[in-house]
This record gives sequence, C-alpha cells and structure tokens, in this order.
Amino acid sequence: MKIRRISAYRVELPLVEGNYQWSGGKSVAVFDSTVVRIDTDDGRTGWGEVCPLGPAYLAAYANGVRTGLKELAPQLLGCDPRELEKINRRMDAVLKGHPYVKSAVDIACWDLLGQFAGVPVCTLLGGRYGDDITLYRAISQESPEGMAAKVAGYRAEGYRRFQLKVGADAIDDIARIKAVSAKLQPGDRLDADANTGWRMHDAMRVVRGVADVDVYIEQPCLTYEECLSIRRQTNHPFVLDEVIDSVDVILRGRADLAMDMVNIKISKFGGITKAKQARDLCASLGIAMIVEDSWGGDIVTAAIAHLAHSTPTEFLFAATDFNSYVTRSIADGAPQRVNGRMAAGTAPGLGISPKLDVLGEPVVVVE
Repeated sequence: MKIRRISAYRVELPLVEGNYQWSGGKSVAVFDSTVVRIDTDDGRTGWGEVCPLGPAYLAAYANGVRTGLKELAPQLLGCDPRELEKINRRMDAVLKGHPYVKSAVDIACWDLLGQFAGVPVCTLLGGRYGDDITLYRAISQESPEGMAAKVAGYRAEGYRRFQLKVGADAIDDIARIKAVSAKLQPGDRLDADANTGWRMHDAMRVVRGVADVDVYIEQPCLTYEECLSIRRQTNHPFVLDEVIDSVDVILRGRADLAMDMVNIKISKFGGITKAKQARDLCASLGIAMIVEDSWGGDIVTAAIAHLAHSTPTEFLFAATDFNSYVTRSIADGAPQRVNGRMAAGTAPGLGISPKLDVLGEPVVVVE
C-alpha cells in the first residue's frame, strides 16, 4: 500500500452557543478546520482532521496547516501509510517542528491501518476499556452568574465534569469558581482552566482565594517554571496542559512532582502516534489524563474517542466531544454524546464516512 494522493479541505464549524471565550479576552465564533484525505494505490482512503483554536492559543493556525501540507505532502508520496513510525520520522525529517501540520496526516494513516487490519483504531491502540468514556464540558468565560447558570443545563445533558474557563482578573475568577462550585452536586468535578492567563501573583491570589473549594487548577501560567511555582504553594489537584507537548516534559514534570494530571491534545503532539506514546508513558507513571485536541468536528472527535477509549479507565479523567459543540456535521459514523459519555466506533479504522458535499472541493491536492 502506497500513498498516491494527499488532499486537504477547508471547512467552517460554527458554534452551537455562538461564541467561545477563554483567557485574555480571546474568542472564536467559527472554527476553521482542515480535513486531510489520503488516497492509496490500492483504492483505500484515510481521513484526518486538525483544527487550531484560533491563531492566538498555541503556536498553530488554520492557514498554517494548509501551507505546511503543501511542503510536507510531496515528501510522503510513495510511502506506506501503515508504517506509522516511519511516516512520523519522515515527516519530522522533512518539516522541522509544526506538529499540528502533521497531526491530520498521522490520523489518516491510522484510519488506513485500521481499515487494512479490519479493526477499529482503538483496538490497534491497545484495546477498548469499558463500554464508553466520560466527557467533560467546557464552560465559556463570562460573568460568574452566567457561568454558574449553565451548569444545570450541561448536567441535564449528562456531563459531570466541568472545565471552567478562567484566566482573567483574579477577583472575578475567584467569584467564577465559587459561583460554579455552589451549583455542583455529589459526583461532579470542577476544573478551573486558566489557559496560561494568570501572572504568578494573580495565580497565587486565586488559589488562596479558593482554598476551601474542591477544584482542580489547570495551567495557571504561561511557562512550566511559573506553573511549578504555583503548584508548590497550593494543595489543589494540579493539571498541566499547554506546556505538555512531549514525553520529555512529562518525565520532567513527574520528576518535579509538577502535576497530578495532564491534558493530552492530539495535534499538539503531531498526531495519534506520538500522543499514544505520551498516553502510555503517563499510564506507566500513574499520571491521570484528559484526552482531547485543540478543537475540531466529527473526525477529530472520532480520533479522540479511539485514543481515549483505549486508555485504561483508572487513568482517564475525561475526553471531549467537540462535534456536539458545533452546528455542522462533516462525517457520518462519528461518536455521539449519550448522557455525558461517548464510545469509539466499532467499524474498521476511525469508522467515519466524510460528507463530501459538506467538505466541497479540496484546497490542496498533491499527487
């Protein structure tokens, strides 16, 4: 099996709630997603997707995906997509850095490998744990009262894990955490995610101001060292996200006791292959995980579901169902939220069938 063509499609994903806000006043209403299609010489087609959270979240942006693919794709023609380690080494050799550009290619190769083997991707990733997986719900940043008012509706949809977007003024964020915490019920869990938005002095004010609240603190500051300084001065469970982009950082964090949990985003690692390496390392070290991506639609959600469903249950805090946040479906067969949970598909590969009429014409074709 050899790669004979790589195509990319641009698709807009409007949000159900109209807008998504997080630290620093950042906001997105319509996500710009890139769907990658790999056609092989034996007639198979694999699919991947990557969707940066706007240009000001990580060092990634939507147009950068498609520009990067124009550089990367010609170097992959003729390669065997089933040879995941070789594909990744090839991508790293011909394009230094830019893991988000490589992510959808890697996902599409896993889709092809699953189709060839006749099994779901989660089987190839280690096996399916349980019938389904727990989801969390991100609560977009607004007033404390507005955020607290959303909890009941999300719980009615089955969510019991809530990720509260903070990272603004310390006093306001203390009020947000306390207001939402007051709405929780037994069994609910609350994660205050600052998305790097606090300076160290404000992060200290917040963790002291919510000392009596049962809340996880996620990525309070920009750098690993700044986060570690806050970690060492709080008893709250601590989550690292934006700085977790390699196994090296995970090993460093474990040695420093810098976190209790990490957030593994597929595109931040460059695809399922390296995200799996990070996942397996965390499981071996006893570190809990959130498994997700920066954003996306049906195809990203399918990839998340397969990686999360093959993660030992005791180490999986939650995963993300991004396709329920957006108004546009781009593929049939994608996992769907049911009572706050979802399951990876059972068909070979990712188990999805993209809607070509929704994707339209490709914006990149390399053959």
